Amino acid sequence: MSQFKRVVLLVAAIGCTGWAHSRLPITSRGDLGESFVPRPAVARSMAFGFRSLLADFYWLQAVQVVGGIEAVDVEKASHLGKLVDVVTTLNPHVGHPYRFAAVWLTHNEELVREGNRLLRRAIENHPDDWRHHFYLGFNHFFYLFDYAAAAAALEVAMSLPDSPRYLPRLVARLKSHRADIDISEIFLREILRTTEDEETKVMLQIALDEIEIEYKARHLDRARMAYVELSGRDIFVIEDLTRGPHRVIEKLPSAEPDAVPSSLARGSVWEIDPETGRIRSSYIGSRYEVHYSEFDQERRKAWNESQSSGQPSAEGGMRH
Repeated sequence: MSQFKRVVLLVAAIGCTGWAHSRLPITSRGDLGESFVPRPAVARSMAFGFRSLLADFYWLQAVQVVGGIEAVDVEKASHLGKLVDVVTTLNPHVGHPYRFAAVWLTHNEELVREGNRLLRRAIENHPDDWRHHFYLGFNHFFYLFDYAAAAAALEVAMSLPDSPRYLPRLVARLKSHRADIDISEIFLREILRTTEDEETKVMLQIALDEIEIEYKARHLDRARMAYVELSGRDIFVIEDLTRGPHRVIEKLPSAEPDAVPSSLARGSVWEIDPETGRIRSSYIGSRYEVHYSEFDQERRKAWNESQSSGQPSAEGGMRH
């Protein structure tokens, strides 16, 4: 087929598609849903030699899925994953869409594994880009609890040009099964530093704010233990740590992230959870822990049950 005929066919196809979409009562193409996303193989065969152009078309739809709503639920995330699958099938040499999808496909185990599949496609086409190995390692660590797979992915990343110097230490920690909240912080800060999407940055910063407050809560936990050793009894209120003959710290840390400006402060306080007896900040209302917390155990249980029943879990992976 001549180049001229292919151009005519493509223009006609886009024109018909645009006319059909204009008749639908929607605000953006990203609202169409999964039923309007073609299978990757079909999209590739119908591209008429204009794969990159068509990939850009579906990439714009993927961006609209995230940018046009306040929250991305499991249905929207699945829609996004299918769009990125089409984008990267049509143009596998793109870079950002792979990482963009991996950040958002976290609502259940099925979506995380789909994100990993896309990341492996990224690695096939960008074998020397350490970031894709890094994101793959993060998913194995943070969502799938697979330290060995996370360490294997990061071992490849640390051998590639421009990879962070701390990766060998991170791999050693993962291999020793001593991963904790500080490992999560390292992962999240690196993803925040390298991501290009503003809404993703906001989501990651929220997670980092929660980790910062958890560090402060653990400081108060240690102070509480010291108080019990000195006084022979537990505290009644958090302020007991800073007053009386058994005072163990000069003042309480802020119950909010340090970077929050005074104009946006919520007046959060430290309190003792009436159900668990643990110290918590009212800014979050719970404790942030990695892996072995009740939250993570329940998440894993829900994912396993959803797999057994064949029903998708609505439980989120990261606390967005």
